[in-house]
Amino acid sequence: QVQLVESGGGLVQAGGSLRLSCAASGSIFRIHAMGWYRQAPGKQRELVAAITSSGTTHYADSVKGRFTISRDNAKNTVYLQMNSLKPEDTAIYYCNVERAVLVGTFHEYDYWGLGTQVTVSS
Repeated sequence: QVQLVESGGGLVQAGGSLRLSCAASGSIFRIHAMGWYRQAPGKQRELVAAITSSGTTHYADSVKGRFTISRDNAKNTVYLQMNSLKPEDTAIYYCNVERAVLVGTFHEYDYWGLGTQVTVSS
């Protein structure tokens, strides 16, 4: 199994910054991609940003130029630097691990964190 520990959420004023972290632990052999999704009240969960093991990134249009995703492959940790935050960024942010392979196995699994609340006040 893989455990995901998220940190860095909180309350910030519009225009401020936050940095989210997510560390994956367990008998991990490799992870294809790590990313962040978010879900606001009454809305569907949406992809915010993702990064592959080779460093290829993908961002939602709504966060391009404001958010930066990065990854430490040696630590199986992904970060999301969020700048110029807006009230519409308010949501629960979930860490996602895509296509993780555990040591001694060949199967790929996806995992989700429990989520961390980000609240941006106007």
